[in-house]
Amino acid sequence: MDENSKLERIEEINANLQSVSDRIANALKGAGRERDEVTLIAVTKTFPVSDVEILYELGLRNFGENRDQEGSVKAPEIEAESIWHFQGQIQSNKLKSIIKWADVIHSLDEIRHAASLHDLLIKNEGTSTIDTFVQVSLDFLKEIEPTNRGGVQPAELEPFIEKLMGFSTLNPIGLMAVAPTGIEPELAFSKLAEIHKGIQSKYPAIAKLSAGMSNDFESAISHGATHLRIGSQILGVR
Repeated sequence: MDENSKLERIEEINANLQSVSDRIANALKGAGRERDEVTLIAVTKTFPVSDVEILYELGLRNFGENRDQEGSVKAPEIEAESIWHFQGQIQSNKLKSIIKWADVIHSLDEIRHAASLHDLLIKNEGTSTIDTFVQVSLDFLKEIEPTNRGGVQPAELEPFIEKLMGFSTLNPIGLMAVAPTGIEPELAFSKLAEIHKGIQSKYPAIAKLSAGMSNDFESAISHGATHLRIGSQILGVR
């Protein structure tokens, strides 16, 4: 990338980031919440390390990836104080690599994966822990064929969390969900907030809520989201 193109890209990302930041601030104000209640995660999938470096220079420290193939390459290139979030569907054969670069996992929805993570962390990282979100399926809101995006069914959350808390290396901090396509975000996030409230009343440590992406993050904020996963509104569409 030549110097002019780099400067143009910096200006583009900066303008997009400022727009998103303003929208977050307005949504928080409308919900009677403070800015420090929300963590903005810039989702950098399909974009080069150079874009992550620009975001870092603009002050962001939280970055998200859906694929280990990308995260494992980008994360080592960015300063140590950055925080990397894995938010894609988990594949068993990728877990060993994921724990080497990801600080937080947003998409835990199978106990077998939790057990594998625990064993790998004990073997490779001693007594280190990793923060995890439990992915909740909201497909029950759809009357048509489910999207198969993964997630624990709401009725199975409590036994899932009970088992998860048995792994000393895993630190479950919240719930995560994706609003199903064809469902109004208000309905999806309202239901998610209700589920979260019930879970948090029994498990106070499950205090965070990872919800809201580029097209629905304002609705997610109004229903208590603490972690926003935003990509295209910041980096554009590829």
